[in-house]
Amino acid sequence: MAPFSLNWVIERHDVDKIIKYFLAEHSISRRALTDIKFNGGFIKVNGKEENVLYKLKNGDILEVIFPPEERSESLLKEHIPLDIVYEDQSILVINKPPYMSTIPSREHPTGSLANALMGYYEKKSLESSAHIVTRLDRNTSGLVLIAKNRYIHHLCSLLQQRREIKRTYQALIAGYFNEKSGTIEAPIGRKKTSIIEREVRPDGQYACTHFEVLKQYDGFSHIKLWLDTGRTHQIRVHMSYMGHPLLGDELYGGSTSRFKRQALHCSDLQFIHPITKEEIVLHCEIPADIRP
Repeated sequence: MAPFSLNWVIERHDVDKIIKYFLAEHSISRRALTDIKFNGGFIKVNGKEENVLYKLKNGDILEVIFPPEERSESLLKEHIPLDIVYEDQSILVINKPPYMSTIPSREHPTGSLANALMGYYEKKSLESSAHIVTRLDRNTSGLVLIAKNRYIHHLCSLLQQRREIKRTYQALIAGYFNEKSGTIEAPIGRKKTSIIEREVRPDGQYACTHFEVLKQYDGFSHIKLWLDTGRTHQIRVHMSYMGHPLLGDELYGGSTSRFKRQALHCSDLQFIHPITKEEIVLHCEIPADIRP
């Protein structure tokens, strides 16, 4: 299997920098350098192995070869078809179907997106573990961002911290909003009587959801939503709190007469690529099983 690697052609503004400082500017930490040095990685300049004190010259080709990643033996490889929306050397975006967990759980130990990734990586001879950046509930469908290496996962986590990964959801909710758009700010915490269910509660964590009404139907509305925070079940909790539970969301009071799972889909994903710095904008339509 080919190891994950990154390459840079050194330009004038980086001349005379030592490799250690150059890589620090690209968010490769001292700990990561130690891992590269002692666990099977390499740092090369123009094809020759160099140490981190090498002083870079104009036109040098710097290559960092990351060590092989240890995979959890408990994470089974499963060859499950994946709907790949975008893929390059560093990242992968999957349109996750409903009824697929993001990672295995006690209730669903197999058939998860992480299991499918392990099977896909084996097929493509990729040395990586399952670095899932944006997760979705088991019954929520839509776009999921995946990093192909722990270093890329680190860069994506920095994007998340700066709120530079933007996700837009579409949902079908009970009833109508009088206003065409709005913001819900209500703290969310775990419900004391459940290990799964969340609720709006004064001692919960700050949570902010924005919504816009797309279309209204007989007894329900089609809305889009985007979040300032990423609390567990945030959209589902906030909609239920406002008296507009998601259709199909039995856990939070939604009717299952029309749909058998919560009518929630991550339709849009926008971010700056952690390596190329290009803007990535992706969209996938709401699936047929919850189409209004």
